[in-house]
Order: sequence, then C-alpha cells, then structure tokens
Amino acid sequence: MERIFVTGISTEVGKTMASAILVEALQADYWKPVQAGDLEYSDSDKVRALISNPHSVIHPNAYALKTPMSPHAAAQREDIRLELDRIVAPITDNTLVIEGAGGLLVPLNDTDTILDLIRPGYHVVVVSRHYLGSINHTLMTVQCLRQKGFEPFLLFSGDRHPSTESIIESKTGARILGRIGEQEAFTREVVLELAKQLRPVLAGYHLL
Repeated sequence: MERIFVTGISTEVGKTMASAILVEALQADYWKPVQAGDLEYSDSDKVRALISNPHSVIHPNAYALKTPMSPHAAAQREDIRLELDRIVAPITDNTLVIEGAGGLLVPLNDTDTILDLIRPGYHVVVVSRHYLGSINHTLMTVQCLRQKGFEPFLLFSGDRHPSTESIIESKTGARILGRIGEQEAFTREVVLELAKQLRPVLAGYHLL
C-alpha cells in the first residue's frame, strides 16, 4: 500500500491538520515517528480526535519526547540518542500517512535528519503556508527533495496569497493538491468536508 510522508516548509504550517485530512480522505493509518513535546495531547491524539472513519489506525510514536524542541535537543535533555534504525514504519496493509517534525533538515541526531526518514517509494506532500520567507523555504524544500529523487506534491494552507502561490507554482512546477483554508476551528465535521473535497484530486493523482 501507499506511504505518504507529510512535511512542511517550517514548523506550525499546518502539517497535522493536513495529515488528518489526508487520513480521513484515504481512510489511511497515521504514524508520527518522533513527537517532541505536547505529550498530554500529541499530534497523534489530535489526528485521532479529528477523523471520523472506523478504518484508520493511529500507530504509536517510535520516540515520544517530553520537551518541545528540535528532536535532537529534546533527546539530549532526556539523555538519549535518536537512532534511525529504531524508527521503523509500522506494518500495515492500509495506506500509511507519516507526519514529520518541523522541516526536512530538522536534526534527529548529529548525522540524521527528518529527510532520512523518507524512504524510496514514498509519496511526499509539502505543506506550504504564506509568511515572509515562505517562498524561499518552499523552493528550497522542493529542491532538496528532488535532489534525493522525490517528486513532491504541494498543499497550501492558510489564507490565499496569489502572488506567493503563483511564483511557487511557476518556479517548482510541482503537482498541487489544493488548499486548506483558515477555519474558525478544526472539527471532525470540518476535516470530513475538506477530505471530501480532496478525494477527487487524490484520485486524479492515483493516490486514492
């Protein structure tokens, strides 16, 4: 089955909401390999609370760290080292949505980054949100992925910003999944509706 890795151009750009919508649209499983901080209501908890379908399984983190910092720094505080060979994707016959932490080059340890979690054959969805510097961050993220042999999809989040989005589309030529607009609140009903809107696009790219 398909493996879809969700990354962002930075932190707090909407990766978890994007993951929840993809999980709902695909009735996929979900896995966050490394969680740093917010263990009382983690990203896995958020996705579990936002999906409606009975088929998705939320798989446990490979590492759950207490401190809301870069994973390598959070691990240092707990006197452990994140080992890449211990971060093994769960076995499932279902499509699996995998959510990264921060951006691609966020360090896991002295040598490995989030990028090293993306295996050959994975589809990669880049969540891009407009802010000062987001064009540069998006183009660099796409370039980095292409250098590793991946052809990413782009998913915009937040309010529409035509000049930013048009130059990103022009410069990258990336496949666009659409947009997750600003919401008063993300609820199960909102996620379900956004998932329904996303399904035809995913089908068009043979992801559904």
